[in-house]
Amino acid sequence: MAAITGSRFKSNKSVKVINKLVVEKIVPPLVALAVFLVIWELLVLIPDFQLPGPIKTFNDTFDPFIIHPFFDNGESDKGLGWQILSSLERVAWGFSLAAIVGIVVGIFVGTNRFLYNAVDPLFQVLRTVPPLAWLPISLAAFQQANPSAIFVIFITSIWPIIINTTVGVQQIPQDYVNVARVLRLKGLKYFVKIVFPATVPYIFTGLRIGIGLSWLAIVAAEMLVGGVGIGSFIWNAYNTSTDTNLSEIIIALIYVGVVGLLLDKMVEFIAGKVVAEQK
Repeated sequence: MAAITGSRFKSNKSVKVINKLVVEKIVPPLVALAVFLVIWELLVLIPDFQLPGPIKTFNDTFDPFIIHPFFDNGESDKGLGWQILSSLERVAWGFSLAAIVGIVVGIFVGTNRFLYNAVDPLFQVLRTVPPLAWLPISLAAFQQANPSAIFVIFITSIWPIIINTTVGVQQIPQDYVNVARVLRLKGLKYFVKIVFPATVPYIFTGLRIGIGLSWLAIVAAEMLVGGVGIGSFIWNAYNTSTDTNLSEIIIALIYVGVVGLLLDKMVEFIAGKVVAEQK
C-alpha cells in the first residue's frame, strides 16, 4: 500500500511539474505568437501595405520551401534546409576558431595586468567595428568568398569571448589564488583546478553572446559574397522582388530566427551542464 501511495504521489508531482511548465513556458509564447499573427494579418487590410500577410506567406512558400526544405535543383537553387546548413557550416568554423583563440587570449590577458592595460584599448576599438566593415579587408586578404565569410564571423564573435574571459580571470577570488600558491599549482594544473572552474560562467556568457553575433554576421556577409547560404538566398530573392519573392524572404527570416534561437539555447544548455559540474 505504501509503495502504491508513493507511486501516486510521484505521478501527481510529475503532472504538476508538467502543467506548470506548460502554463509558464509554452502557453505565453503561443499567445504572443497568435496576437502577432493576427495584428500582421490585420495590417494587410491597409490599402498601401505592401507586405504579404501570414496566410499568403504560408500559401506562397508551403511548396517547396516549407514541405520540401531540402530540394536541390543545382547551383544556388536549393531549399532553405540546404541554405541553412551551408550557413551553419561557416558559422561552425568561424565560431569554433573564435572560441579557441578568444578563451586562450582572454586567459593570458586576464592574468597579466601589464598586458591587459596594453591591449584593452585596442580591443575596445576593434569590437565596435561593424561586421560588414571587415568584409572588404577579408576579401582583399583571402580572395575567396567562403574564407572571407568565415573570417567575418571569427572577427565579429571573438571580442565578447575575449572580454568576458578576461573579466572572469580577473574576478578569481584571492582565496583561490592563495590556495594555488600553497599547493604549488602551476601551468596546466593551475588552469584546470583554479582558473577554469572560476571563469567558466564568464566564458559561457561570452560564448553565448558570440554565437548570436556569429549568426548575425554570416547572414549579412552572405548577402554580399553570394553562393549558397541563407543570406545569399534572401538577397537574391530581394533582387528579383515580386509578391512571391517577398513571401520567400519572410519565410527565410523565420528560419533565420528559429535557428538563431536554437543556437542560443544550445549554448545555454551546454553552459548549464558545465557550470553545474563545476559547483
